[in-house]
Amino acid sequence: MNRLPVAPDDVRVREYTEQQVATLLGELRRRGRAYGLLWGSAGVSGATIEGRLLVDFGNAPVSTLLNLLHLLRDAERNEAWE
Repeated sequence: MNRLPVAPDDVRVREYTEQQVATLLGELRRRGRAYGLLWGSAGVSGATIEGRLLVDFGNAPVSTLLNLLHLLRDAERNEAWE
């Protein structure tokens, strides 16, 4: 599947709530485990930059979380991410 990465300044990222991000982190932990990717301490930091929530694994923006999930989902389907 051809998919462009989500940009950190994508306006759609501003709409995510802390609960939604926490749910996405749960999915990241579940899907990443099969690939040896463990983020046991990752969480929603509560901090924001220009209205965007940060994820607490190096204060990454939510777009990084979404892009990681896209990569894992594509890997599960054996699809390349272009």
